[in-house]
Formats: sequence, structure tokens, C-alpha cells
Amino acid sequence: MQLPTRLDEPLAIATHALTKRFGREQALDGVDLQVPAGSVFVLIGPNGAGKTTLLRILLDLIRPTAGSAEVLGMDSRAHGTRVRAQVGYVPERIEWGYGWMRVGRLLEHHASFYPAWDRDYAALLVKKFELRRDRQVGTLSKGQARRVQLTLALAHRPAVLVLDEPTDGLDPIMRDETLGILTEHISETPTTTLVSTHLVHEAERLSDHLAMMQDGRLVTQTSRDAMRRLLRRYRADVPERWAGVPDLNGAVARRAGLGREIQWLVWGEEQEITTRLTDAGATVREVAAVSLEEATLALLARKDVP
Repeated sequence: MQLPTRLDEPLAIATHALTKRFGREQALDGVDLQVPAGSVFVLIGPNGAGKTTLLRILLDLIRPTAGSAEVLGMDSRAHGTRVRAQVGYVPERIEWGYGWMRVGRLLEHHASFYPAWDRDYAALLVKKFELRRDRQVGTLSKGQARRVQLTLALAHRPAVLVLDEPTDGLDPIMRDETLGILTEHISETPTTTLVSTHLVHEAERLSDHLAMMQDGRLVTQTSRDAMRRLLRRYRADVPERWAGVPDLNGAVARRAGLGREIQWLVWGEEQEITTRLTDAGATVREVAAVSLEEATLALLARKDVP
């Protein structure tokens, strides 16, 4: 058995053997990302995993070394301008090219590029994010600038949201309020949302699908419900000099335990896994669900990822 790395659903975003090298550095290594249409898809991984590089290729802000990317059925490289017109984007880094502009002027400037810009909704976001229209963009704190970026991304109600560490720089109160605003937006506006984050607790709150990245590769991508149902902790007593269950090797995410007790995280149907452990001589004492944080730590620590 192997962890799932492909989904069988209609896709809004897809990459095919996507590879990116910067000199000798391999930033992406054959990534096949699949984001179902209408989903809230969270991409989890440590800093340096390749998440930002992947998102920038989707928007044709950088070009891949090999492979391809599609957004809403459009090839990102061939139709970059059309792709970006359908996407609300919050980049990881805040790099204003017009720091002299005031926030209000920036919003008007941005609105001129989007026929679908919703002025009433933009005004509501300005109020919720507590933005001051008279402030110069270049004088904003990181948290204030992030809230401006979120307003620019949401106000034209795009078909796709691409959010790279969207709560970075926000204090805990504003982070919680921002996640609430995003949740409201997603529930009220038909959209596909792709969020990149290293904060696992945020992923658990937002996602209905998720993927994990490590060293430029996808470790797994699946629905949150499947993750909760199929990845479980098994506590069992085993006989002395127990030989284990060799045919489970590909499905065991973490092995732990002391003496004759094991605690394994295993991917698979509970009844099947329990039967295999029992047939191998183990006495299963407990089967329990695991948190997304525990699952992430276990799966990213695997050395045999696809």
C-alpha cells in the first residue's frame, strides 16, 4: 500500500511532472498537484519545501524547467495573463512597487484592472480589516500590508484564490479574524481556494483537501475526510521477537512503542489493518484517530515518500 498522491475529481488546478531548478538547486521534482474544483485546498510543508515556487509557476510569474501547469483549463505558460485575471493572489513576500501610493488610491488602481470588482464588498473588507485609506502603502506594517493584499485578492470575487502564507505578519487576534473573513468569503462566493502554509492548525480549520510537500516533492494529497478516516494510531501488544507485518511497510507512517507494545500510525481501512496485525500475532488494544498536526509530522518525516 502507498499513500495517495492522486485524486479522482474534476480539477481547477493541475500540474504535470512539474520540475524547477535554480542552478544546482532542485526546487520542484516532478510535482503532480491536483486541486479539485470548488475545494479549499491547503498545501502544507516546511519553509523551503517548494510551495512558493509552485504557486508562482501556476501564475506564470516564473517558468518551470520541465512539466506544465493548468489553471481553470488554461495552460499557465501559454495564457499567463488570462490566468492571473481569474485569480486573487496574496504573495508570500510584500514587495510594493508603488510605496508612495495611499491605500485608497491603490484600491482604485487595482479595481481598474478587474471588471468584476465589487465596490461595496471592497468597502466592507476595508472596514473589517480596519484599513486606513489615507495611509501611504510604503509606511504600512507587515500585518497592515497583508490585510491590504487580502482585500485586493478578495474584492473582485475571483474564480480562484491563491494565498501564500496569508496570515503571515498578523497578530493572533487579527489572524483569527482574518481566517473568519476567509471562511465567510469562501462560503458566500463560488471559488477554488489554494492556500500555502506551514501553520498546520490553520490548515485544519480551513481545508477540505490537503497536500503535503517536502524537498520539492508531494508526500501525499487527499481529502481531509479521507485523512481522518484512513490514518489511525494502532496500539497493540506483540509477542517477543515479533517479525512485524512486512506487507504493511508502505502504509506505516510512524513506528513507536516500548518493549512488547507498539504504537503505529498506519494508512488504510481500519478493519483490514486490524486483521493484518492480528494475523501477524499482534493483539490490537486501541485504534484512534490522529490530529492533522500529528499526521503532518509523521508523513513529512517519512524517508520513502513517492
